[in-house]
Amino acid sequence: MTERNDDLFKDPSFIRGMTQKRLSRRDVFKYAGIGAGALSMSSILAACGGSGSSSVVNPGGSGSTNLFSGKPNGVVNFANWPYYIDKAKDASGQLTHPSLDLFTKSTVSADLPKGIQVNYREVIQANSSFFGKIQPSLAAGEPTGWDIIVITNGETLTKLTQSNYLVPLPTNMRPNFDANASDAVKDPAYDPGNKLTMAWQSGLTGIGWDPKQVAALRPAKPTITSIEDLFDPAFAGKVGMFGDNQDLPNFVLLALGVNPETSTPADWQKAADKLTAQRPNVRAYYEQNYINALNNGDVAITMAWSGDIFQSNLSGAATGLQFTVPTEGAIIWTDNMCIPVGVQNPVDAIMMMDFVYKPDVQALIEEYNGYICPVPASQAIIAKTDPLTAKSPLVFPLASEMTKFHTYRVLDESEQLQWNALFEPIYQG
Repeated sequence: MTERNDDLFKDPSFIRGMTQKRLSRRDVFKYAGIGAGALSMSSILAACGGSGSSSVVNPGGSGSTNLFSGKPNGVVNFANWPYYIDKAKDASGQLTHPSLDLFTKSTVSADLPKGIQVNYREVIQANSSFFGKIQPSLAAGEPTGWDIIVITNGETLTKLTQSNYLVPLPTNMRPNFDANASDAVKDPAYDPGNKLTMAWQSGLTGIGWDPKQVAALRPAKPTITSIEDLFDPAFAGKVGMFGDNQDLPNFVLLALGVNPETSTPADWQKAADKLTAQRPNVRAYYEQNYINALNNGDVAITMAWSGDIFQSNLSGAATGLQFTVPTEGAIIWTDNMCIPVGVQNPVDAIMMMDFVYKPDVQALIEEYNGYICPVPASQAIIAKTDPLTAKSPLVFPLASEMTKFHTYRVLDESEQLQWNALFEPIYQG
């Protein structure tokens, strides 16, 4: 891209060549309001381990020195969020994942005549609940059943890193990542040097809104451009805010002109005061179910995740909803591939993680997901079949736009207590 198309930042209807009906991967099945009765997900919480010998890594990193020196075992157990990877149907009508099939084919060898098989399961419904299920195994240094897990930057990932529950990645076994990863996912503040993580996909926290309701409630200014719009009395009773301890505080810090990553306790107090004053105008503090409230007309304007608005329009649940990256900026979050301690197939895991950084492979994944692509070179490939996605600044932001995106504040244990005391009463009260 050589120039910015501002309309795309507000219009989620950059329809791509997709046929599958999709919903958000962010806590999609956790909340009854999302209509889980019409959906289903495997109840499998673990996959079978690989055959052959393998090392088990203990907490604290012990035993990891020679972890990646052996050969692949021929299997990798991959835990991810729902609706977060490319899908297609083969000649017999069976659901397939082309990117995973390519990985298996690319790893065929004399030692592995069938290649590395990927046991891919959509079992992560929320960061915290998934962590709760595997934490006992992590603490004991025992296999969790997973070789790759995908965790969003934030409190849960911080717990994993500070507890030494993640395996240090071998820097000599990720050539595709080193060659093709965008600057946005290299050397993140929450994992300097990518010692423990490699990005799967990124997305934005911004503002979702219904143009019809906004125009009716505020005819003098029928568009949404700023975080301050969420605090406009014109929308009293029709405002949705996130009821969580990451997006809500960090997003409002932006409204104060504060960079969340470097914010201070004094900044947090100002954000809490601003949110407290807003409470009478807020209809509800939502989690994933905010999208239903927007679809149903319960709210006119709400904090939102970029992918949800697009997917809601695409699925037919709503039409014409808009997503705005505010003038003050947006929160960018990243879902990260990690290898947990107790891993049984470490070589297979790092091979899989690096494989998705091949531009042609990432193009397959990105055309399905529509989130911020971690591989810029995929843009030219996608442009041949899906030019609207290739031009979208929500998928391939310009470098100048990336300066408007900010990550969550990384908190130590004492800071987390102070943070919680300030913000939890606002959305829980």
